[in-house]
Amino acid sequence: MSGKRRVLIIEDDPQLLLLMRVNIEEAGFETSLAADGTTGLRRIEAESPDAVVLDLALPGIDGWSVLAELDRRERSPAVIVCSAKATSEDRGRAYGWGASAFIEKPFSVDELVKTIGEAIEQALPRAGANLAAAPPLLADPEPA
Repeated sequence: MSGKRRVLIIEDDPQLLLLMRVNIEEAGFETSLAADGTTGLRRIEAESPDAVVLDLALPGIDGWSVLAELDRRERSPAVIVCSAKATSEDRGRAYGWGASAFIEKPFSVDELVKTIGEAIEQALPRAGANLAAAPPLLADPEPA
């Protein structure tokens, strides 16, 4: 394994899928792709990505169903919903089902890459998060 963060892109528009893949990889992430919800869920299970960029309007199992399935799991990747339909109800529903972020199409690829990085950062356990509960470090005794 390379140590790069992995991002699964679930998008049925082949041109947009390629655009996202190229830009996300240029930002230093590894990517894998799925053009429908069924394949996306299989890849999430097999690959355990750090983040998923999820379109809502997908053939077969739609993005809402993917998001609902991930919300039922104990552990799931950070999910960035990327949709042309972005009403306040859609946003509220997505966040309610565990989405880390919601980006409206059309979007800036810089915004997408930044949002992916932030979502992964927020989802990762922070090193030293429990330091407040740890006993204080003792200073080395001075030589006698």
